[in-house]
Amino acid sequence: QLQLVESGGGLVHLGGSLRLSCAASGSTLTYYAISWFRPAPGKDREGISCISSTGGSPDYADSVKGRFTISRDNAKNTVYLQMNSLKPEDTAVYYCAVRPRYCGTNVTKWGQGTQVTVSS
Repeated sequence: QLQLVESGGGLVHLGGSLRLSCAASGSTLTYYAISWFRPAPGKDREGISCISSTGGSPDYADSVKGRFTISRDNAKNTVYLQMNSLKPEDTAVYYCAVRPRYCGTNVTKWGQGTQVTVSS
């Protein structure tokens, strides 16, 4: 059974960087699209980035576009979220999740989350 484990969160100063990892076990990620989410005002969780099973044309929310980069390493069964130029408003628990093949399909599995705190 597929399990997802996020890591890489922590405390960073304004303008700093972190790289989050979402490691899968129990199944290959090859045929899944992977999304990163975080809580947002008025929403349970907001999708901030997604990469399809083929890895082409990742999606980003406007709030992170140009600062965050999603990537995947199928050989390591891991997806990454490189976060640069971090701001205090990026402080949140970040969750990865899988979807069948494409970013428009429904989430079928969540990770447990990793805390990111950006201090000013």
